[in-house]
Amino acid sequence: MQQLKIITDQMERQIEVPFPPKRIISLVPSQTELLYDLGLRDEVIGQTLFCIHPKEMHDAKPRIGGTKKLQMDKMAALKPDLIIGNKEENEQSQIEELMKHYPVWMSDIKNLDDSLDMIERIGDLVGRNSEAMDMSHKIRNGFSELATINHQPTTNNSTLYLIWRKPWMAAGRDTYINDMLERCGLVNGFSSPISRYPEISDDDIKTMKPDFIFLSSEPYPFKDEHLAELQAISPSSKIVLVDGEMFSWYGSRLLKSASYFKALFNSL
Repeated sequence: MQQLKIITDQMERQIEVPFPPKRIISLVPSQTELLYDLGLRDEVIGQTLFCIHPKEMHDAKPRIGGTKKLQMDKMAALKPDLIIGNKEENEQSQIEELMKHYPVWMSDIKNLDDSLDMIERIGDLVGRNSEAMDMSHKIRNGFSELATINHQPTTNNSTLYLIWRKPWMAAGRDTYINDMLERCGLVNGFSSPISRYPEISDDDIKTMKPDFIFLSSEPYPFKDEHLAELQAISPSSKIVLVDGEMFSWYGSRLLKSASYFKALFNSL
C-alpha cells in the first residue's frame, strides 16, 4: 500500500507524493534514461518523443508530446501519480497547469554538482536510494579521474560549442555545457550578458578565432558536411563533431561522459 511522502524538489518546492510512486511520467530525456537505469521500467508509464534511450523503452512506452509541447489529454488518460520535469527543458505554463492536478517534481540543473544532487534526490523520490547513491559515487569517481588529466593541446584551449545553424547558436558560460567544457580543461570562448545560448555571426567567429569549434550532434544534427563550412570561416580552428548527449544529458549518461571526454580530448 502506498503512503504519502513529503519530498523537496530542486526548485525548493515541497510536494506530497504517493510512495513509492507506481505511475510516473517523465518529461525530460536524460531523466527518463535515469529512471530506467534505476530499475523503474514498469513504473514509467509515459515519456516524451525525445526520450530515445533505451530504444526498447522508447518503442514500447506511450509518448506524450515533446518536452515543450506536452499533450495534456494523453497525460491525463495515463493517470500518473508523479510527473518529473525540468525548469529549463519544459514550458513554465504547462508545468504550472500540471501542478494543479498532479504531484510534479522539478529539477534545476546548471552543473555537475546539480546533476549528482538530482540523481540522489530522485533516488529518494522513487525508492531507489542505494542504486542512486551508487550511481552518484561512480560518476564522481569518473570525473575525479578526468580532473587529474592535463589537457593542454594548445595555449589556452578556447572553445566555441555550437548547438544550431542558421543562425549559429552557441552554448554560453552560464550553461551546463559550459561546466562540462571547464571540467575538461577548456575555456568557453563565447559569453553573452543577454542570452545563455546567444546567436552569433560569421564575423563573431572570425574575430574569436577559437582553438576548437565543437559541433554538437543535438539539438541541430551537425554532420561532416558542416566541417568545411566552419573551416572556411575560421581556418585556424580545429573543428570537431561531438556527441551532444555526453555534454548535455545530466542523468545516468554521466556514467559514460568522463571516459568519452578523456578519449575526445586526448585526440585534440
